[in-house]
This record gives sequence, C-alpha cells and structure tokens, in this order.
Amino acid sequence: MGKRMARSPRPLTRKFYAIAGISWPGGVSALVLLLLIGATFAVLLIGSGPIQLIEDLGKDPYLRQVVGFTLWQATLSTLLSIGMAIPVARAFARQPSFPGRRLVLHLLSLPVVTPVIVAVLGIIVVYGQSGILRDSLELVGLSWSGRFYGLTGILVAHVFFNLPLSVRMLLPAWDRIPSENWRLTAQLGMNSRQLFRWLEWPALTSVLPGTATVVFLLCFSSFAVVLVLGGGPSATTIEVAIYQALRFDFDPPRAAALALGQLGICTALVLGLHRSIRTQSISGGLSSGARYRPDARQSIHRSFDLAVIGLTSTFIALPLAAIVYAGCTGPLSSVLLESRLWAAAGRSVGIAMAAAALALSLAAGLLVTSRHLVFQLRRRTESDILQIAGSITLAVPPMVTGTGLFLLLLPLGIAFDLAVLVIIVVNATLVLPYMMRTVGPAFLDAGHRYDRLCRQLGVSGWHRLRLVDWPIIRRPLGFAVALCATLSVGDMGVAALFDTSGAITLPVLLYHRLGAYRFDEAAVTALALIVLCAVVFLVVDRGIGRWHS
Repeated sequence: MGKRMARSPRPLTRKFYAIAGISWPGGVSALVLLLLIGATFAVLLIGSGPIQLIEDLGKDPYLRQVVGFTLWQATLSTLLSIGMAIPVARAFARQPSFPGRRLVLHLLSLPVVTPVIVAVLGIIVVYGQSGILRDSLELVGLSWSGRFYGLTGILVAHVFFNLPLSVRMLLPAWDRIPSENWRLTAQLGMNSRQLFRWLEWPALTSVLPGTATVVFLLCFSSFAVVLVLGGGPSATTIEVAIYQALRFDFDPPRAAALALGQLGICTALVLGLHRSIRTQSISGGLSSGARYRPDARQSIHRSFDLAVIGLTSTFIALPLAAIVYAGCTGPLSSVLLESRLWAAAGRSVGIAMAAAALALSLAAGLLVTSRHLVFQLRRRTESDILQIAGSITLAVPPMVTGTGLFLLLLPLGIAFDLAVLVIIVVNATLVLPYMMRTVGPAFLDAGHRYDRLCRQLGVSGWHRLRLVDWPIIRRPLGFAVALCATLSVGDMGVAALFDTSGAITLPVLLYHRLGAYRFDEAAVTALALIVLCAVVFLVVDRGIGRWHS
C-alpha cells in the first residue's frame, strides 16, 4: 500500500508539467500585459492618487472643464454616430442587392484604416471655415456663420470615423433575424414602421450597447482630432490635456492625475459592458432572409434607402478625394525629394512592422494556450480569462500607457532616448485587440474541427500549424497583421508625446506642417502617408494571405 501511495502523485505530476508546458506561451503574454498595465497604473497612482485627483477636480475649474467637455463631446459624438448609423444600416439591410453595393461597403471601411491626421486634413478642406462645402453654399446664396473649430469640427470628424464603423457593427443584427419571421410579417401585412418596432429593434438592442461603448471609448480617447480641431482651451479633452501637461507645462503630477481619471472611466465602461462587446462581429452583407421583407421592393422605401446610402457615401468620400486632389496639385517634387520625409516614412514603417510583430507574438501565445485549455483540458473559464487579457488594452488608452512609461523612464533620464521603443510597445498594445478578434475565431474554429483528429494521429507543434491551422488562419492572419501595421503607420498620439525633432514619424511631420500653416506641403505629405499605408496594407495582406506552407 505504501508503494501505491508513493506512486499515485506521478500522474498528477505529469499532468501538471503537461499543463505548464503548453500554457507557458499564454502565461508569458499575459505576464507582459500585466507588467505593462500594472506598471502604468502604479506609476500613475504614485504620481497622483485618486484622492489628489478628486481634490483637483474640486479646486481647479480648468480640470473640471476638461473632464466635462471630454464626457460631453464623447456622448454627443456617440449619439450622432449611432443615431445616423441605424437608418444607414437598415438601408443596407433592406437593399441587399443594388449596383455598387460591395464597393460602397468597401468605402465604409476606408475611415478605419485612414490615418486620423490625414482624414482630419481632408475634413478641414471640405467642411472647414474656408472649405469646399461653405464655398458651394455661398454660390447658391446660402451662408453659415458658425465656427467650425471647436465642438462642431470635433463632432463632424468623429461622425466621419465612427458612422461607418457603427454601420458595419450593426449590420449583423439583421443577419440574426430568421427568414420565417420575415415571412410571418409579410402574411400579417406589417408596414415599415411596424417591422422596425416589432422585429428589427429587438434584434438591434443586442448589439447597440456594445457598439455604443466602442464608439464612446474611441471618442473619449480621441487625440489627433481634438488636437487639430479643438481650437483652444475651451475644447480640450483629457488626452490633449495630458499631452499639454507633459510637452508644454511639464507638469507630471497633473498629467498623472488626468491619465488616472481617464483610465478609471474607460475601465469601468469596458468591464461593465464586456459581454456585449465580446459577442459582436463585423459583417459585410445580409442573409438570404431579407428577400422576404414585405417593404423591400416598395419604390418609396427603395428610393429613401438609396438616398441615405448615397448621402453617407458622399460624406465619407469627399474628404478622401479632396486630400488626393490637393496632394496631386501641390508641390509634389519639392516635398517628395526631402530627406526628412523619407526618414520619417522609414521610421513609421519600421515602428509599424515591429509593433505588428509584437502584437502577433502576444496574440499567438494567448490563443495557443486558450485553445489548449478549451479543447484538451475543458477549462473554458481560464480560456475566457486569457482572451479577456488580450482585449483589456481597450480600457487603457494609448496616451495613458505612454504617460505611464514616460513617468517611469523620466527619473532614469532616458524617456526621450527610448522614444521609438516606447512607441512600438504602446502601438502593439493598441492593435492587440484587433489581432485577437480577427485571428482568434479562425484559430479556435480550426481547433473545434480538427483537434480530436490531430490528437488521434499524433500531429502537433509545427506540423499541426503547417498542415492544419495555416490553411485556415492565413487569410485572416494576413488581414489582421496588415490592419495592425497600417494603424501603427498612421498613429500619432504617443509619437507626438515623445517627439523632439518634429519628424519622428510621418503623421507627426504632417501635424507640424499643419501647425505651421504650410497646407500645400501638408497636403503632399498626407498623400504620401495615404500611399504608404496602402502599400503596407497590400504587401503585408497579400504576402501573408497568399503564402502557402
């Protein structure tokens, strides 16, 4: 009996080492994220604790104004974006086939990958104080004396970015409506208003909270839009106030207090509505059940839908077309021959590739371990925790992470010396949720379909990745890496915080030229940035997506 008792722990020991052996990739990734976010949070707490933040809010009217305006503009931007996206998404759902539908849906994807500073320049050219729209209205005897810079410009820019995103996130609600329901409404003779009330709105309520949360977080942590279009202290958000506190006032305690407050608000939103965010997906079309809609072929509804889609497409396309036109008619040769521009472009590409590679490494570790926990150990709770860890950076805006790293490195005297490394790390955490949400479903689906067969045949490790997983994940992986690299190329937030030369990356160079009112050069720089983003996206997407193992 003693020998049996001595031998009994061996299976448990082997199981422990098996779990530890396969779990270390996800453990390392989670540890890296934990250390990064934990260090940021600790530095911010040391710099300015919650009590100090509450006292500052009570004493400092400027701080109250910044926090209040941040919440106000994010709320208005969310209401406008979601309110306008519902009829647009319904128009796409009600008209599943019309000439150019796929092209229009691709157009709605452009603001997601367009660098923010480039789109802002296009918005100024079209909708600004001396923009094309105002000049066109004056030609027909109409005028608008309102001030564009400030809340108006911020709202226009946020709707430009978030209206298309909201449409793509709301469209899957119609996919979930069964065809039988549409047939029943046709038999009952329901009109369009009744369809929306009794059939479409209940489906929308399942995705609206998550969509609104994502849009609110994006508007709440908006940096480049407010920095360029804010127009003064009365229209300053927390992100811009952090930037000003570090770059101009050099007041680390105030920057820490602001960053801590922003971190608290964003974390509360993400944790409060994590389930609704996690269950969303992005769809490009509609299921076949739409053809049974009783109001789909009525001419009045079709005309209204096409008009709504046309107006939305025009609103999105005009700023992008204006940038291309202004860049092509600007001083192309003189700007493109500048060594400063090419050096900034090279640094932007290098930072983007490194950030995408780091994000891919973190996501791969989390997904490999998560899949093993689900299909071999049947531990879904631990798997969900790892997937949540990959998306927790949604609650930590880039400027907050950058501020924490800045304050952490400042006593060592190397805050600016490691600027490129810090930008890479922050950009990697910024794009990690995109990587997890794009590659994760395909990777887990491969496990669901082939995990038992692979175990029976003894296929594992590199051979399983090459023979089983790669054919399934290579296309979404190529898109994910391309998207992450493109977003990193166009990001300006943390680069502007650490920049000391005015040309560390191409978006920062563009911002400085806008600030110096060199609009002709800025237009050419913006065109170069658009071309660079397009080249990076196409090369990475096709290079990975078409690579056969």
